[in-house]
Parts: sequence; C-alpha cells; structure tokens
Amino acid sequence: MTTTQPPIYYDPFDIEIDKNPHAVWRRMRDEAPLWFNEKHNFYAVSRYDDVDQCIVDWDTYRSGKGSTLEFIQAGVEMPPGLILMEDPPIHDLHRGLLARVFTPRRMNALEGKVRDFCARSLDPLVGSGRFDFIADLGAQMPMRTIGMLLGIPEQDQEAIRDQLDAGLRIEEGEEFTPPTDLFTDGVQVFVDYVDWRADHPSDDLMTELLEAEFEDETGTRRRLTRDEVLVYIMLLAGAGNETTTRLIGWTGKLLAEHPEQRREIAADRGLIPGAVEEILRYEAPSPVQARWVTRDVTHHGRLVPKDSIMVLLNGSANRDSRHFPDADRFDIHRRIDRHLSFGHGIHFCLGAALARLEGRVALDEILNRFPEWDVDWDHAVQAHTPNVRGWDKLPVVTG
Repeated sequence: MTTTQPPIYYDPFDIEIDKNPHAVWRRMRDEAPLWFNEKHNFYAVSRYDDVDQCIVDWDTYRSGKGSTLEFIQAGVEMPPGLILMEDPPIHDLHRGLLARVFTPRRMNALEGKVRDFCARSLDPLVGSGRFDFIADLGAQMPMRTIGMLLGIPEQDQEAIRDQLDAGLRIEEGEEFTPPTDLFTDGVQVFVDYVDWRADHPSDDLMTELLEAEFEDETGTRRRLTRDEVLVYIMLLAGAGNETTTRLIGWTGKLLAEHPEQRREIAADRGLIPGAVEEILRYEAPSPVQARWVTRDVTHHGRLVPKDSIMVLLNGSANRDSRHFPDADRFDIHRRIDRHLSFGHGIHFCLGAALARLEGRVALDEILNRFPEWDVDWDHAVQAHTPNVRGWDKLPVVTG
C-alpha cells in the first residue's frame, strides 16, 4: 500500500512549521529546489549551491528593499546605515565605517570579559541541580558584552534587549504583521545615551562612532549625523543579542541530545571550536533571508520574473547532503568548509568573530561547572520569529 504525501508547503510565518522546518526543507531540496508560495507571493531556494549563489550575487538579489520577507512586503523605508538592508555603493561605505570599530581582533580581545560575564551568570547556580541556557546565560552574557562595547549602563541593558526583541515575535494563533515603526522606535531607545556620550566621550564604540571621520558618497569629509549613529547602535545592539542567544540555546539542546559527543568535548576542550561550527551549521540561528530580484532569472529550468521576492533558506542549505555528506547527522568532528549561517559575500555577518567567541567561551564555561545535563522538556519554550529560530526557555537538569 502506498501513501501520498501532501503537497509541499513552507511558510516562515507559520509557528507549527517553524517548530521543525527540516522535514519540509528536505522535501523542497529534493522535489522542488525552486518553490513558489502563492499565499505570500515569494519564490524560495533551499539547496546549498543555489542559496550561496544568490547570496553572493548582490546585484541581482538585492537587499535595499529589505533582507527579510516581511519588510520587503511591507515596503518599509530603510534608514541609512542599516547595512543588512543596503546595496552598494552606500552599503560598502557604511559597512566599511562600522568595520573600522568592529574588528575581529578587537572582538577576540574580549575573551576575558566574556568569561567574566559567564562566571557571573553561572557561578551562583552551581549546586542547584538545574539552570536555564537562555534565562541564566543566553539572554545575559551577549547582552552584557554588546552593552559593554557600546557603553550602555548594565542596569538598562535588559529592558533595551526586551524592547528590541518584542516587535519581531510571532504569537500563537495570530497573523504576523511587521511593525512599520520598528526602526523609529528602535532608535529612540538610544537617544539619551547618544546625547550623553556626545558630551561625555569614553572608551567605547558609541564614542568612536560619534567621532569617526569619513568621506561620504558625495566626496564630503564629515562625521556621522546623530541619526546615523543611532541606526548603527540599534543594529549592533539588536544583532549582538538575538542570534548569539539562539546559538547558546541550540548548544544546550544539541549536546543534551548527543551526550557522548558532549563528553568528548568535556574531556578535550580543543574540540570546542569545531563543535560550535557544527552547531551553527546544524541549527542556523538565523535560517531565513530574503532578497528583491532585479532581473529575470532562471532556476532549475523555471523563470523567476524581475521584481519577485526570493527567500533564501540558508538553514536548509546547511543540511544539504549535496554539499555536506550525511548532513542530517550532528557530528562535532565534521570537516566544514563553509556553512551559510553567517551568510557569504558582501553581507557576511560583521559580528561572526564575536558570536563564535561567545559560543566557544560559553560552552567551555558551562562544561567547567556542568559537564552533564538533560533538557527539562516540560518547561522548555521555543521562540518564534520569521527569521530567527531558537529558544525562549531551555531549562536543564544537571548531573
């Protein structure tokens, strides 16, 4: 007796699909590598080579109307400096300026501080028999790290993080609509800090952004405007919190499900960098991107017309066995040439070095205190947004 599978359907706004999209992504890769969603009017590619090619070809697949499906559809005007949603030449100018103050060397020099933040979060929990990967660490350490870099007082950091996160949640039983005032509200959070720092410079990224001089697109030598500084800070604060929080949550889940590999890492900490890369590959914290198509293109023999929206499933691409043999198997010893969790090309994640550092240090410090854990599934809660996957709560019982 044969059974007929239902038609493929993928929807980034559907909570049930978001809980575990890998089955539908696998079908898309195998049966419909170019797939069209009639309800939301977008095309999607899911194989590694296709996603990689689209990410790199920025001129055909543009970010200037937004780099996520909901913002492209909403037609939201992007403020200057939001480099994730800009195209060259203005993107290159704005990214180059941010790269001057957000260098990999500077990020890697933060290891001692990141370890201190982890210790502050984890030490009080030793002997309690349990902790929460999100509430006790994932939502704390990244926030403290980026807050310290920017010069935001620690007592204000949690409220800022929660306000930035709130507008992008998908609520159970509700149709998701992107907040059109997200950027306006987001920058307002930082107005008082920027105005204070303008009069009271310090050794932080906010001061460097206020004082940086550059040549703009008109050839004029100038400093950033107040509004431009606000956008940069909103971008760093938001991106510096959310995805690293999700990485730490996936670390807890995956290593609970693979205790033999966790014990290998506990015995040999040299395995940690490779384990972090495999976690990033296996469960991309930000697995869904989108682009505006600027000309007619063909994928797998089918036309994608100019002015279409193309959704790029980098989380699916990371599980494509055409590129990663036995890709659905979690393996900390896997040789990874390049996963797509941080993107590729001109929009490669500027904070990749910091995220890797935080993921590596967090795992090391957790294992120093809690070499054994199991997830308390009765109290775990998954987070849902259109573009970021992970956990709101991931409590574990420690052994």
